[in-house]
Amino acid sequence: MPPTLALAWLVMLLVALWALAPGLFTPHSATQGVAGQQLLAPGAGHLLGTDALGRDLYARLVYGAVHSLSGAFVAVAVGLLFGTLLGLIAGALGGRTDAVIMRIVDVLLSVPALLLSLSIIILLGFGTLNAAIAVGVASVASFARLARSESVRVRRSDYVEAAFGSGGRFSAVLWRHVLPNSLTSVIALAALQFGSAILSISTLGFLGYGAPPPTPEWGLLIAEGRNYIASAWWLTTVPGLLVVAVVVAANRISVGMRKELS
Repeated sequence: MPPTLALAWLVMLLVALWALAPGLFTPHSATQGVAGQQLLAPGAGHLLGTDALGRDLYARLVYGAVHSLSGAFVAVAVGLLFGTLLGLIAGALGGRTDAVIMRIVDVLLSVPALLLSLSIIILLGFGTLNAAIAVGVASVASFARLARSESVRVRRSDYVEAAFGSGGRFSAVLWRHVLPNSLTSVIALAALQFGSAILSISTLGFLGYGAPPPTPEWGLLIAEGRNYIASAWWLTTVPGLLVVAVVVAANRISVGMRKELS
């Protein structure tokens, strides 16, 4: 395994452990501050310093992992499920059904993802779950286009034609042959979209459309620290670097998966 890929898996494993068992990594509270310990610089007592309310920044990052990662999982699941279903139906049926579905996909792709996410979250309301659903809906078009192209390729293969020729039902052939053999590139895209979902959810949190305070969501942490960037640089720099590290790690894993599956 290349060193960069191993490092990427290490980063993702660490944040996953943060999300599953945050209490094992820090004794501090993520929401309760300590009087007299406001805006302390990184040091022995507080590894990454404290914020304006005396809350440990490292603890807030650790406890915030569950919000960012769970939101990204929901977003990827929504995009993967509905996008793959639409693309599979369009590629397998073809004709007018394919034309209608792909025109809808083209319309969705013509709208910037952030603008589409903002429009959806305004309809659904604020919160991490709604932000995740909005990001997932915005990614449906990308999954649908890729799934459609893969299903068209598989649909024209000899073994699929043989399955139809031997009397196989359309739904059975679609489930047993077309779908499994169309998922190779879609799975790699899901890994790539996971990093993009974290970035998008953090962006929505930064803009105030995600989890409300005092939830330690990564994008919200960056937004809360921007007023103190001159005197407490760590409040924005450290969460920003963490988001970048996780997104880059997810992208590197996606590239590795694509090479292995191809």
